[in-house]
Amino acid sequence: MTAEPGLPFHVTSCSKIKQYLTLKRYNDLKEIRTPSGYSLDQAIRSGIENPDSNIGIYAGDMESYDCFAPVLLPIIEDYHHLDPGWSHKPGLQEVVLPDLDPEQRFIRSSRIRVARNLGKFPFSGNMTPDQRLELEKTVKHAFRNLPEKLSGTYTAFTDLNEKQFHALLKKGLAFRKGDRFMDAAGINRDYPLGRGIFTSRDNIIRVWVNEEDHLRIIAQSPGGDIANVFNRLIQMIKALGDKLDFAFDPKKGFLTTCPTNIGTAMRAGVHIHLEKLEQNLSFLETITRDHHLQIRGTGGEKTAVEKAVFDISNARRLGISANTILKDLHGGLQAIIQAEQKSRSFSGPGLG
Repeated sequence: MTAEPGLPFHVTSCSKIKQYLTLKRYNDLKEIRTPSGYSLDQAIRSGIENPDSNIGIYAGDMESYDCFAPVLLPIIEDYHHLDPGWSHKPGLQEVVLPDLDPEQRFIRSSRIRVARNLGKFPFSGNMTPDQRLELEKTVKHAFRNLPEKLSGTYTAFTDLNEKQFHALLKKGLAFRKGDRFMDAAGINRDYPLGRGIFTSRDNIIRVWVNEEDHLRIIAQSPGGDIANVFNRLIQMIKALGDKLDFAFDPKKGFLTTCPTNIGTAMRAGVHIHLEKLEQNLSFLETITRDHHLQIRGTGGEKTAVEKAVFDISNARRLGISANTILKDLHGGLQAIIQAEQKSRSFSGPGLG
């Protein structure tokens, strides 16, 4: 493969960075360094090494969003389908919503997570080993000072032997090195140094430390009571936010390593069993699209649907509040369950 004259991209690349990083923009930005020393060439390294990247650029710190705004802003506006005058919408309040599936006939589990970075540290792809350890030390101190109802245990991956680590992996508690896109961006460097997981005593909350972002705060529970899961997540976000300075911009919201996650930086979704709608995917896609949701495989993005269990989650993260995201999910799930019930009833006794 050859690169276009003056730009370090393969001709076959179809990434957003290839689309929006013109030669003029590259020349205007290539000498700029953020306060932590991050450059445009570092930001686009993953896109250069992986021509099949969808986006192809990562932020190395919160200042990247200002220093490289001429290319990052159009990518953000394109990816998030934003209207003129867009801005982050605040809104993170506890909610009261009915459990749509109290008998757990359809929804297997509910999971809501947010990404957060600390403003005083470079982001994951731009950290030294000492900075990773210092960040881990900082968040461990915050974990130790949580309210009793949120308290739990932090486990550093470097304290585990191979058998212990794989036991956590099997439970979905630990995380491996990231994919080749993250590897090229430097996010996997020094693994497993500085990485670990906090788990609350009730096992509903867990926090991954130093994965793609500094913190991945997750609330998960069996069944479909998404309001309870959301409220527990909010409690942890606010408790940690009182002790940690999250990277935040009034217009862009919470700043993340990948520009696709900024804004609320939230993914709210369920694993749901849809044996009939699996046979009518176009109808399922229509329902999810109408409620601003997206369909993913059982194991998440780029995975297959196994045994008719779908991952259904929000499609929007920026220009919309977290509470609106949850209401979209709740309304969409209600419509999906009704459609699945109707399809099963048409099958007749013994045919579903």
